[in-house]
Amino acid sequence: MTEGVAQGVRLLAGRYELGDLIGRGGMSDVHVGIDNRLGRRVAVKLLKPSLATDPAFRTRFRREAQDAAKMAHPTIVRIFDAGEEVVHERSGAESLLPFIVMEFVDGRLLRDIIADGPLDPSEAARIVGQVLTALEYSHRAGVVHRDIKPGNIMVTASGQVKVMDFGIARAISDSSATIAETSAIVGTAQYFSPEQARGETVDARSDLYSTGIVLFELLTGRAPFRGENPVAVAYQHVNSEAVPPSSLNPKVSPALDAVVLRALAKDRFERYQSAAEFRDDLERAAAGQVPARKELAPTDFNSTLFGVNPTSVAGSEATMRQLTVDNDSRIARTQNRPPVAWIWAGIVSMIVIVAAVIFWTFNLAPTQLGEGLSTSIPDVVGQSFDDGAAALEGAELVAQKFTETSTTVPEGAIIRTDPEAGTNVTPGFQVKVFVSLGETPAQVPNVNNLLEADAIAQIEARGLQYGTTTQEYSPDLAAGVVIRSDPEGDAERRGDGSIIREGDVVNLYVSNGLVEVPDVTGQALAQANATLTALKLSITTNVDFSCSGNVVSAQSIVGEQAQRAAITIQVCGGS
Repeated sequence: MTEGVAQGVRLLAGRYELGDLIGRGGMSDVHVGIDNRLGRRVAVKLLKPSLATDPAFRTRFRREAQDAAKMAHPTIVRIFDAGEEVVHERSGAESLLPFIVMEFVDGRLLRDIIADGPLDPSEAARIVGQVLTALEYSHRAGVVHRDIKPGNIMVTASGQVKVMDFGIARAISDSSATIAETSAIVGTAQYFSPEQARGETVDARSDLYSTGIVLFELLTGRAPFRGENPVAVAYQHVNSEAVPPSSLNPKVSPALDAVVLRALAKDRFERYQSAAEFRDDLERAAAGQVPARKELAPTDFNSTLFGVNPTSVAGSEATMRQLTVDNDSRIARTQNRPPVAWIWAGIVSMIVIVAAVIFWTFNLAPTQLGEGLSTSIPDVVGQSFDDGAAALEGAELVAQKFTETSTTVPEGAIIRTDPEAGTNVTPGFQVKVFVSLGETPAQVPNVNNLLEADAIAQIEARGLQYGTTTQEYSPDLAAGVVIRSDPEGDAERRGDGSIIREGDVVNLYVSNGLVEVPDVTGQALAQANATLTALKLSITTNVDFSCSGNVVSAQSIVGEQAQRAAITIQVCGGS
């Protein structure tokens, strides 16, 4: 159904022009597209029309897509727009085609990379480390992905990892679809967490379990749990333990085994509790160090993303004490209570002490109270990275450089920091500094010998902006055909060495279908012949015996003429 609709629709929302099909999944097809309004290349995901039959889904889908569009991070594929297109089917009926407009990523799906075989453990750790960076960012924003799998992860030619479809899986999994329909749409059973397989509430640690499955597959070339059908695989997620990856690939170290098996713990409270913790252990293991197991206190679980650990020691002991109280525990004490006067004296003493502490605290200078305990992140936005890093170093902080494209911040200038300026952190804290690459680099297409309209279309398809057209003489190109462009075709830099970027202007020089015939009288015959031949004119030569010197004494036409015009010249041939 989707394929047929896609063939009939070439322009969405009056703005997005659909191109070739570049991907196909269980819930959607992906096309390359052009945003005609901004002149940039995008990826357009067309969801199955069957998903749009539920009004609740359409509302939830728009909301989740809007939330996902707010996330801007180098490791996350940006969502630019989402909506529905009314499609007229061949039968005359109307249907809704939900679509998502995303950042176009030139790279390979991790699914296709895995198909080539296991990766080197260090490369597997690097890729998954970037996936965890994306999840750390999304989890801090309160967004759980729910569908981490190789089919939702892209790797660019430069090695940058991009995670896709944030918020979309939630919209589908929360819809009124049945369990069977949902399992066919939201991911595959190979990457389910045990709680997803049991139909329980999903939180951020479900993403970490799925990431552990992806890491296992990168290291071994296969998923840890396989079966004849999704139900069989889901059963293994709940009841079977994964084997160490080293049993399938001897190159995997025991340290990496430990990281993978902890990420795949059935009990979510036994797994990594944050993407940052997972990534830190993964980096240590990849460097040959054995990660130290950190035991979390029960209070560490009090998070809106994680809930409360029902198996924590403190919680269970308190509950058991309440449930096992018997008559023996209610036996009256035989010890005499202290006099009432002593009790009141203790209360008064405590009030005095608390008041004194409060008075002392409020009268301390702020620098005395927080000296050496925290430092404020300085505002370095707009500075170069070197200057910003120096300012952070002066505040006893460490700068981590990240780069991303920007349409508003000049190349080399700092766009933002994470955490932002003014945030109090401990000395030595690593601050992420995002430096602008400028707008996305672009290459000017070679449009020589194309019609002007076709040349403009190719320029805009590269994300560049068409500027002006200048008419020029040409001895052979028909009127309206491009002679050259400025900058020249296939160029990535201008003459001054600056990089050509999306949105830059390209000017065209187009043939007017005419030639400019110069006055060659007085020139030697050889020189005049060379000049007129280059213009591809039809030359007839007559001899003028009234003069001598073998020079041109007269010509029949001069100035603006039609291409391949006939010209007669007279050459002095007298003695």
